[in-house]
Amino acid sequence: MADLKLTNVAKTYGGTVEVLKNINLDIKKGELIVFVGPSGCGKSTLLRMIAGLEKISGGELEIDGDVVNDVPPAQRGIAMVFQSYALYPHMTVRDNMTFALKLAKKSPAEIDAAVAKASRILQLEPYLDRLPKALSGGQRQRVAIGRSIVRDPKVYLFDEPLSNLDAALRVATRIEIAQLKESMPNSTMIYVTHDQVEAMTLASRIVVLANKGIAQVGTPLELYERPENEFVARFIGSPAMNLFSGEVTETGSRTVVKLDNGGTAVSSVPTQAADKGLKVNVGVRPEDFVPADGEPLYTGHVDITEALGEVTLLYCDAVDNEEPVIAKLPGIQANVRGTDVKLTAEPDKVQIFANGQSLYYR
Repeated sequence: MADLKLTNVAKTYGGTVEVLKNINLDIKKGELIVFVGPSGCGKSTLLRMIAGLEKISGGELEIDGDVVNDVPPAQRGIAMVFQSYALYPHMTVRDNMTFALKLAKKSPAEIDAAVAKASRILQLEPYLDRLPKALSGGQRQRVAIGRSIVRDPKVYLFDEPLSNLDAALRVATRIEIAQLKESMPNSTMIYVTHDQVEAMTLASRIVVLANKGIAQVGTPLELYERPENEFVARFIGSPAMNLFSGEVTETGSRTVVKLDNGGTAVSSVPTQAADKGLKVNVGVRPEDFVPADGEPLYTGHVDITEALGEVTLLYCDAVDNEEPVIAKLPGIQANVRGTDVKLTAEPDKVQIFANGQSLYYR
């Protein structure tokens, strides 16, 4: 398995259309790195550049210390699983998995051993003699993954492999990929998805792409608990983080912000990070709201509720923009629709941003 290093990697089309710039990233052997970001941010393009399917316009890509910018895809030691299964419909599962090995002129013994290992890991032994049309979507995706495993590559690349599956199959196959990574702890994997649940549950680290570059790199909980900027704060988490504008009024062992909506927010932001009079945005995740006993952070009218059983979503009056304030309260919150609520959050759950950047990182 391999380390990867991207140094000032860039991608342009026609010399004028800039898609990615200044991508700097170190991926260690054995990590499962997940690329996430909004549509069009370049996450699949970056994956294809690593695979060699897109030309790198600038910077360097290293695999195990060797610069591979001009190395053909077949010689990079990389296997890729695409969004579509891309199986040969007239070949059995076994033949699909062995096809690349036969082209590489591997011996029958090597081929049989590779197929046996991959089919055991992916629980495909009962299906080796079936055609793809006789498999479910999840089983076909496992065959596509198995076709990569038999090649024993340095790096596995996954390009939204679960997006064509229905919800139930997506959950089941996501668990299978997590188990696959556990069974192959030294394998280096890079995974592209737009699904936050996939990113949060699978990743060793998440790379959030935005505005042609990297917005933040960190473990799932680092991005959730300490986003570096408002974009990451709003992108990670569902529903998205609520933002309230205000002004810092007190610093010391805590930071107090008087909000434009009349509420007061208390945060555990370090003292040195904030100055009195600083204009800021206060961020609170919907699940961090609790009913206020004292002075509230937010007071509003509940327009709509969504009772989901384990939680209830409250959609309240908009503040600062056209989006409603959303609170996610535990359990069934009966008879709250049409009422007024007073909400607050614990200081360690309150984020503060100035000019879009988190004060935690000042």
